[in-house]
Amino acid sequence: MNLAKSLGSIGGLTLVSRVLALVRDALQARYVGAGFASDAFLVAFRLPNMFRALFAEGAFSAAFIPMFNRRVAEGGGKPAGFDFAERTLSVLFPIVAVFTIVLLLAAFPLTYALSGGFNDPTPAQFAFAVTLSRITIPYLLMISLVSLLGGILNSLDRYWVNAAAPILLNLAMIAGLGLFHGDDAYETAMVQALSVTAGGVLQLLFLIWGCRRAGIKLSLKLPRIDKDIRRLFKLILPAAAGAGATQINLLISTALAGGLLAPGAISYIYYADRLNQLPLGLIGIGLGTILLPTLSRLLGEDKPDEAMHMQNRGIELALFLTLPATIAFLTIADPIVRGLFQRGAFSAEATQATGQVLAAFSIGLPAYVMIKVLTPGYYARHDTRTPVRFAMIAIAVNIVGNLALIPTIGYLGPPLATAVSASINAFLLFWTLRKRGQFEADAQLVRRLPRLAIAALLMGAALWFSRPLAVPHMSGSLIEKSITLAILCSAGGAVYFAACFLTGAFRLGDIRAMVRRRAPTSSAPQQETD
Repeated sequence: MNLAKSLGSIGGLTLVSRVLALVRDALQARYVGAGFASDAFLVAFRLPNMFRALFAEGAFSAAFIPMFNRRVAEGGGKPAGFDFAERTLSVLFPIVAVFTIVLLLAAFPLTYALSGGFNDPTPAQFAFAVTLSRITIPYLLMISLVSLLGGILNSLDRYWVNAAAPILLNLAMIAGLGLFHGDDAYETAMVQALSVTAGGVLQLLFLIWGCRRAGIKLSLKLPRIDKDIRRLFKLILPAAAGAGATQINLLISTALAGGLLAPGAISYIYYADRLNQLPLGLIGIGLGTILLPTLSRLLGEDKPDEAMHMQNRGIELALFLTLPATIAFLTIADPIVRGLFQRGAFSAEATQATGQVLAAFSIGLPAYVMIKVLTPGYYARHDTRTPVRFAMIAIAVNIVGNLALIPTIGYLGPPLATAVSASINAFLLFWTLRKRGQFEADAQLVRRLPRLAIAALLMGAALWFSRPLAVPHMSGSLIEKSITLAILCSAGGAVYFAACFLTGAFRLGDIRAMVRRRAPTSSAPQQETD
């Protein structure tokens, strides 16, 4: 398994999806702005987003993929894996269908809980928010089925179909905003809610098509709770909290911000988080998607040394790509937000606030990515309980941090509390794997990490001193702002890559190796010599 190549395949499609998401958010900022209508839609969108992260990118994949691979590896081959998937579908579908109906009936208290009751809304405004929630809730059923089909395809190394599915959601939302936006923010927010559910339908149809092309045909049978299904759901429940700690923290932050801060705070946090999610999606989620089936396969074949080597390279690649994004968000957050969102209903005041929130979020970006890279080390060993214990600690820290910081620094409190809690979570995951002897940083990783940090700091200095040159051009037309932002980011990237070579973090041969080399097949992974 070549991590760089696999990440390039998934990352390319994820990049398309994230760029489309930025286009969607820019249109939303233009037509909806950062007022109550925007807050109402974002609360309605928070639930399906959270469920997608907990289920699609977290709990279900963490439990299902290792069990599917084990069924295949134990001698039954693909038919045994497909039989397990079919039994899972027969139980999963009715459970999620009933769950969706319950949420529809409980939309009023659910919206109140997710928003903290907002901050003194009128009855009509709150009723509007409840309506939006009812429109988006059916997305949960579809994304659950997408998760099952995507997990099968990922286990068979067909990553691209599942990675491409989010593109359809973004296209549906862009089409809704571009073609059917209303005369005011409330009408457009309603269109956005409808487009979320439409996007879920498109994703499900696309995954069904992908499975058919791969020769996977699952039938819906009468549900039967057998030993495998009981074990699957026993693993899913703790994994939901363990894999989704970041989303749970954001949910808590959103509710507290909605209840304690003025209208617009939820929108500031949302737009900043969307930008923060760009590198997290490209790097963290992409690597996590690759590492889970790879590690579970290697451990199933009794190759622990190769599994440890693969996780070392995963951490190395994650930080190589994440550190420059972190420094960029810390140094040029305001120009980034201004170039992407400031137009129409999105004011200069909203830009300044969102930029500050983005900088605060970015402090925890390396930790968010490391959580995605480290948790497969537990899930591949069928341990979903340890990550959940650490997630509970992180959630408690986040709640205390929010309650302490919101009264003192307002909307900057939630992102700072989330960053601190994520850092604690990542440290506990790393420390425990190391303590158990399931992970040890090799000589190559130890040599490179401080040099990567130095290269990122040199890039940050270059961006900081270049920022005054870019600011005058960030108030012009959309084309001028886009070109300026592209030049600024490209220059920062060039400085970072040059600094990596100057510090010795990477050599030219290392870049070639990342593209060509496969993981070592011997029991003692090769290390580079300095």
